[in-house]
Amino acid sequence: MSAQDPLDSLGDLPERLLLGPGPSNAHPRVLSAMSRPLLGHLDPAFLALMDEAQGRLRDLYGTENPLTLPLSATGSAGMEACLANLLEPGDDIVVGVAGVFGERMCEVARRIGARVTRVETEPGTALEPEAMAAAIARTRPRVVSFVHAETSTGVHQPVVEIARAARDAGALVVLDCVTSLGGLPVKLDAWGIDAAYSGTQKCLSCPPGLSPVSFGERALARVRDRETPVQSWYFDVSLLSGYYGGERAYHHTAPISAIYGLCEGLKIVEEEGLPARATRHYEAAAALVAGLAPLGFEPLVPEAIRLPMLTSVRLPEQIRENEAALRRRLLDRHGIEVGGGLGKLAGTIWRIGLMGENARVENAERLVEALKSELG
Repeated sequence: MSAQDPLDSLGDLPERLLLGPGPSNAHPRVLSAMSRPLLGHLDPAFLALMDEAQGRLRDLYGTENPLTLPLSATGSAGMEACLANLLEPGDDIVVGVAGVFGERMCEVARRIGARVTRVETEPGTALEPEAMAAAIARTRPRVVSFVHAETSTGVHQPVVEIARAARDAGALVVLDCVTSLGGLPVKLDAWGIDAAYSGTQKCLSCPPGLSPVSFGERALARVRDRETPVQSWYFDVSLLSGYYGGERAYHHTAPISAIYGLCEGLKIVEEEGLPARATRHYEAAAALVAGLAPLGFEPLVPEAIRLPMLTSVRLPEQIRENEAALRRRLLDRHGIEVGGGLGKLAGTIWRIGLMGENARVENAERLVEALKSELG
């Protein structure tokens, strides 16, 4: 193998502590599981693993939904799958926009041909349930969608009141759980959520590439009653259910190694227990906020609605102009990645993730010490 062979460069990849908004570092057991020999996607041994993954996902989602599955795509595809199945051209949707990913919901719905009503709040603040309820009552939408844990701001959004208003109006409720699943309790059935999606690369401590999704009976009934086919063949749950359900009909070639990793990641979550896992996330976030305060970094989000796994901090005025350069020094000199702001918040905040395996006080302290050395 020559020095220029691209495969040779894999041995030179740096080790990083990934403290951005995702991906987070994968658990070593997950990476080990992903190295196991491949099976066919219809092999009985693999299908048994698929059943195991689906059952563990139901437990983690707090649901009895039979169609709960690891979609072979990333979290953004989970968003598209939920909205594409439940919306037809001309349908109304109310979207809670509290950051970039609420904006993305609006764009996906618009491309489907839905009529979008936006209920906005300033980045760093929570949606107002009263404003959402008023828009729902006014438009009587087919779907209401919003983000549980807004990755672009670090806000923990209210769920129960908004979901109740939607169901009272006969609407279906779609919830983005990309950043929350595996780090905070998620209770789809108790909250009245009809469809939800997540990603594997954050609090589940797996590589990106899968989107755990869940569709309840009201959502599936909506799909059966559609007047037009789902615009996406790949994401059509009436077809996906043939593979992930009892029929096991061929639909696509599942990402075998990624499923191995997800099964192991879900086992790790269960072994630790979600209450202990959530406590660990809160403790790491508290250590981060306390350590950054003397350096002039202030939380963007009030503590009552602040996510433990994604902390957005206002940058001290003196580093804003060169904040990207400081982030690059953290990466090059200390092997630590943090995320910059998005949208309106670009250049004014950092987004620091302490997710899954990375949600540990020692990781928060490592970042603080690296910043101290860079800021003098």
